[in-house]
Amino acid sequence: MLNASPVWHANYNATEDIIINQGGTDSGKTYAIMQLLLYYAATQPIPPKDAIITIVAESVPNLKKGAYRAAESIIGSTDFIKQEITSWNKTDREITFKKGWKMEFTSAIDEQSAKQGKRHYLFFNEANGISWLIFWQMAKRTRGQTFIDYNPSAPFWAHEKLIGTTPDGNDLHASVKLLISDHRHNPFLTAEEHIKTESIRDKNLWRVYARGLTGNLSGLIYPTWKQIPDDQFPNVDFFGGLDFGYTNDPTCLTKIAVIGNSAFVHECCYETALTEHRISEIAKANGFGPDNHIYCEQDKEFIAALRRVGLPCMPAIKGPGSIKAGILKVNEFNVFYTASSKNIHEERIRYMWEKDKITGASTNTPIGGFDHGCDAIRYGIYTKYFRKPK
Repeated sequence: MLNASPVWHANYNATEDIIINQGGTDSGKTYAIMQLLLYYAATQPIPPKDAIITIVAESVPNLKKGAYRAAESIIGSTDFIKQEITSWNKTDREITFKKGWKMEFTSAIDEQSAKQGKRHYLFFNEANGISWLIFWQMAKRTRGQTFIDYNPSAPFWAHEKLIGTTPDGNDLHASVKLLISDHRHNPFLTAEEHIKTESIRDKNLWRVYARGLTGNLSGLIYPTWKQIPDDQFPNVDFFGGLDFGYTNDPTCLTKIAVIGNSAFVHECCYETALTEHRISEIAKANGFGPDNHIYCEQDKEFIAALRRVGLPCMPAIKGPGSIKAGILKVNEFNVFYTASSKNIHEERIRYMWEKDKITGASTNTPIGGFDHGCDAIRYGIYTKYFRKPK
């Protein structure tokens, strides 16, 4: 009934809760997953409840260029699937089938929207453009299987939180299957298309797009930071960096020790709505005393409150050009962060320079939102080692 590829068969035979499709260009992974989900909708008896199949992309334009376009192509060329459709609302992008299944196509708007609704099957198309929290909220509300696909141009949450884990080792308590595909698994390409992909000259691009293997990050602000065991944080004089989060964003306190050209960092807290008393408790539990200065985001009233509860806090150096200058100063050091600094680790692989919309080149402006721990580290190191120009 279907002209199916090896990628389709690999997904069909997978029994795990989450099936990760990491693939190069033209591997046919998106087409194969959509083909499989449409096949299920046309042939499977409906489950006891939640006979919904949800397909998610980062945005509506991405959806229309990816999974939705693949669905249109498959339905248009597969008579038995077309005959099983009872209605197709193209405005809302919803398809209803005779067996009772409904297939819905949506964009990943925000975490709150992701909490709405349950389903039996879930597919995240180009998942590396969608946040972990949105994925987590939707995957935990999925009774059957969850599929994701992406080109592995850089590591992201699938590598950090899912690949290589067991149900006891990830936040979804789910079994995980990794499928890696490339253009050689797609029998429907022409010889010229295979040759074009195989002839990519750039080694990293070839690794990603011709072999479906994880590439190196481009535009990362702190590309050389390394993770170390907690017990390797040196027992020497240290200082702190503190970024205030107030109500919505997290407050991050970092403990920083410098030996020669190496800076060692430990995340002490990363929480919202912390009072000066709670920050003081956390700092003192992490060994801060009267001689361990803490360089903070500039907020005179909050700094004064922290000083009243016994913390040696002072404002960090800020002003025009201080963000770029601070990043350059941090990058003068070999930075090592402790394994328990999970939020700093998450920020490190997501804190990137903005790219020029026309040229695609990195600019000198950081992308905001993944920088609370990074800002705290920058406040500490830049202020501690600031040197005025002669």
